[in-house]
Parts: sequence; structure tokens; C-alpha cells
Amino acid sequence: MDADRSMGRLLFRVCCGAAVSALFFLLVPQASFAALPIPSIQVGVGQATTPADVGVALQVLALLTVLALAPAILILMTSFTRIVVVFHFLRQALATQSAPPNQVLVGLALFITFFIMKPVWQESYTKGLNPYLEEKISFAEMVTEVEKPVKKFMLANTREKDIALFVKISREKRPESREALPLTTLVPAFVVSELQTAFIIGFLIYIPFIILDMVVASVLLSMGMMMLPPVMISLPFKLMLFVLVDGWNLIVGSLVRSFGM
Repeated sequence: MDADRSMGRLLFRVCCGAAVSALFFLLVPQASFAALPIPSIQVGVGQATTPADVGVALQVLALLTVLALAPAILILMTSFTRIVVVFHFLRQALATQSAPPNQVLVGLALFITFFIMKPVWQESYTKGLNPYLEEKISFAEMVTEVEKPVKKFMLANTREKDIALFVKISREKRPESREALPLTTLVPAFVVSELQTAFIIGFLIYIPFIILDMVVASVLLSMGMMMLPPVMISLPFKLMLFVLVDGWNLIVGSLVRSFGM
């Protein structure tokens, strides 16, 4: 039933959009379209004649690859994973269903991630990207300088146990230092550590709300109200408790401080 309703809403929106578009083209005079300047876009593929042309093409290809992987980089190489998982556990503990909605939680997690990662990205830009744009360093040096602050951030929030696990699984030569770890080994270790930390925080968040649920259920059972759902009664008390202790301030502040801010 839910799938049918979603499909019905989608078809209704498509039909409405098509009707509005058709009405727009019928009402607007055709002469006005002729007066609109429409730019022409040309894309050509030619043969490279110099090594510089090949280098530019490879740089464009690398840039397009980075842009395609930008969502994965944002999720797996920043603080976003821990924050959004903790927010999910918080909403489940409060039992507020879809309040706050996913868009609000993801948006808040995104901007907190920008706040936490701002010093890291500034250092990467100052020491790596900006000198490369000013043609002071090569592309390879730029990549190395950009990686250093990101690696430092991930190493500071990755457990030794997880690093050892992926170094052992990779069956490669053990690096001389933590800073020499390749990103292919460091990124999965960092993600596993972030999930572990987020689950620990989620467990600590659940404890007071579970105790409140147990108290409400015991009171209802002692009063003989076995048919009344305990969640319906405990929800206002959960919200009151969360507001009285200034829960959002505590959660967000603890999350930011957990990254050494």
C-alpha cells in the first residue's frame, strides 16, 4: 500500500509538472523565445600534440574522478559518519518516529562536519592546493601535501586495533610509521573506528531513556493499565527530560569535543 501511494504521488507530480510546462509554452508568445539569447556549447575531442596537452587531460580526468567520489570522500574521510549515526540513535531512543526528519538531521550533521573539518581543509589548501595553483609545486607534491592533514585527522581518531587488522589483511609490507599508511588501508580502519565510537555513544544515549520506559511500564502494570502502550505515556516525559537537560547542546558539544576540538 505504501509503495502504491508513493507511486501515485510520483505520477501526480509528473502530471502536474507536465501540465504546468504545457500551459507555460501555450501562454508565452513564441516571439519571446526567439528574443532569448541561447548560448552554444561545444565539446570536442582532439589529438594531443605535446606532453603539456596530455598533462592537462590527465589533470581534468583526475578532477572529474575526485568530483565523482566526493560523496564517498565526505562520508568516509570526515566526521560525518559518527555524527549522523549518533543522531539516528538519538531519534530512536526518543521514539519520536520521524521527528526531526532525515533532512534536518543530515543537514545538521553536514554543517557540523564542515565546522570540525574546517582547520583540516584550510591546512590542505594552504600547504597543498594554493601553492599548486600558483605553480610553486608539482601535482605529485600537491597530492602529498593535501593528504597530510587529512591523514593526521584520521589517525587521531582511528584505533590501533583497527589499523593492525587492515594492515594484516592487506598482506603488504608493514609501514615504518603510522604516517606512511596508504589511504587504502587507513580509510576502512577509520570508518570501522568511527562506527565503533558512534555505537558506544548511542548505547550511552539509550540508557536513561530505557530506564524511563521501564519505570513507566512498571507504573502502568501496577495500575492495571496493561492495554495502554507505555511508549505513548513515556514520550512526553522523554521530551521533557531531553529539554530540561538541554540535550541538543550536550549531544552536539560532546560530539565536537570527541574530535579534539
